[in-house]
This record gives sequence, structure tokens and C-alpha cells, in this order.
Amino acid sequence: MALIALAADKGAPGVTTAAVALGAVWPRPVLVAECDPAGGDLVYRLPGEHGMLDPAKGMLSLATEARRGLRPEQIAPHTQRLVGGLDVLAGLTNAEQSKGLDWLWSPLGRSFAILPGVDVLADCGRLGPGAGLLDLLREADLVVLVTHATLEHVAHLRERISQLSADLPQQRAQLGVIVVADPRGYRGSLTEVERVLAQSKLPAQVIGGLAYDPKGAQMLRGEWGGRLDKSLLIRSARELAGHLLARPALERVAQAARDHPSVTAEPLRGHSTGPQQAFRQPDPRQSGSHQILGDGRGR
Repeated sequence: MALIALAADKGAPGVTTAAVALGAVWPRPVLVAECDPAGGDLVYRLPGEHGMLDPAKGMLSLATEARRGLRPEQIAPHTQRLVGGLDVLAGLTNAEQSKGLDWLWSPLGRSFAILPGVDVLADCGRLGPGAGLLDLLREADLVVLVTHATLEHVAHLRERISQLSADLPQQRAQLGVIVVADPRGYRGSLTEVERVLAQSKLPAQVIGGLAYDPKGAQMLRGEWGGRLDKSLLIRSARELAGHLLARPALERVAQAARDHPSVTAEPLRGHSTGPQQAFRQPDPRQSGSHQILGDGRGR
């Protein structure tokens, strides 16, 4: 179905947190794929369904299998499931592992874009020099840059949008921005970034925002008990997911899926075609289980 690539410029605005939070509330079957060539930390950061995630299972194991060609059906065996039900494709754990893998990003992007019955949120980390990851971005239905509403971040954002519009001319209409904003000045921050982009006449629009919520981000990692579904992070993620799915590019994908249901009849790993359940209230009958959504006891 749809491929949404999330990325950032300099700094650490929380692309991984945004991808996982959106995946947890996404109203359609979804896979969060860690595609940062510099390496990611999902395997060390989030609890798996059966304990720790396996660092040997993910992007690197998929790349080994895909050297003779990559088909969409090859992706599922390399994914893992988080506590709560969210499927993830764990990425490389360090930059050294990405050496010699520039060939992977183009076929991976094509396979993500046609993965039957599943949307893919690709966490592309911080964009930098090199054309490898651009091949994946070219396959995306929507490329979204994550930024803070500070002068420094917005300055880098403008430069990155300008560069991407040159590198991805066919996707100029599919460039968007997510603003990570302090809840105390949330709407004002989004409006200010919108104003800067409009004045710069850059081919990107602010799609929505994500609340800067450190406690919510800790709960997302299973490090802090509480009602994650009521956190500012998750509440803003739900609103943002709606804005993303309302984008014309994603609406076209959804319409194509409705017109050709046989193409998307089998979701990844037998996922329910209903909303994601990663943040359901823990079942009191399963008192020994731990959910990413805390029950007040923490982890």
C-alpha cells in the first residue's frame, strides 16, 4: 500500500519516536521500518513481544537474502513484533554495516511501496550526503521531514527541502513537514513554520505537529508507567495520522486499494485489518503481562 518516508536534517528531532508513535495509532495495518544508514537503536530501545528484539533479525538479514533480488513477500520473515502488536523491521545498528548496501535502498523502496495490505512508515533518520537513501525516497508516496520550531532547525529545514526538491523533482508535491512543538505554544509553532515555508516559496507544507512530550516518549519505550494513550505524544500522533492519511497522495493509494482489493487482501504476518492495537488497555486477566501501554506499575 502506501510508503511514507520520515526523515530529518541536522539535530535530533525525534524521527524514530515519531515513526513509532504514528505506527502505534495508525488506523490501518502498518510496518515501521528502520532505514537509517547511520544505524538505529530500535533493538535496544523497545521491548519485543517475547523479550528483547533480536539484533540479527531485520535489515541486515534481509539484505543478505535480497542480494539475488528482493520481492515484497521476503520482508515479513525479517520483521519482529513489539509488545502490544506493532510490527517493526529493525535497522542496521551502526554505520559500518551500511557499507556496500547502497544497492539495497531502491529495491527495498519498491517492495515497501507495493507491500500487500500494509502501509510502511520508513524511519530514514538524518539525511546527509550520498545518493543511496534517495533511491528509497524516490519510491515513497510521501516524504515527510521532522523538525523543531527553532531558528536553527527551520534554517536547516529550508536548505533540506530545497535540496530534496532538486533531487526528487517528481515528488515536489509530496514533500511535507511535521513540527515537534512544545505543548505550551503548539499551534503558534506550527503557524510560524508554515509562515516561513510560505515566504520561502518552498514546495512543502506543514502537515501537522507532534507534541514535545519527554514523559510520553519514555512511556513509548516502556520505561515509565502510566496512561500512554492519554499522553500528549499519542494524542497528537492520532491527530497527525489523520492529517497524513488525508493527503492526496495517500488518498489515491487508498482508493487504488479499494478498486483492486485482491492486490491488498493479505496483510503482513496475518495482521488484523482493523486499527492497530499496540496501545490498548492491558487485559486485567493477564496480570503477569507487560504492555508498552503502562498499567501504573511501570516496567
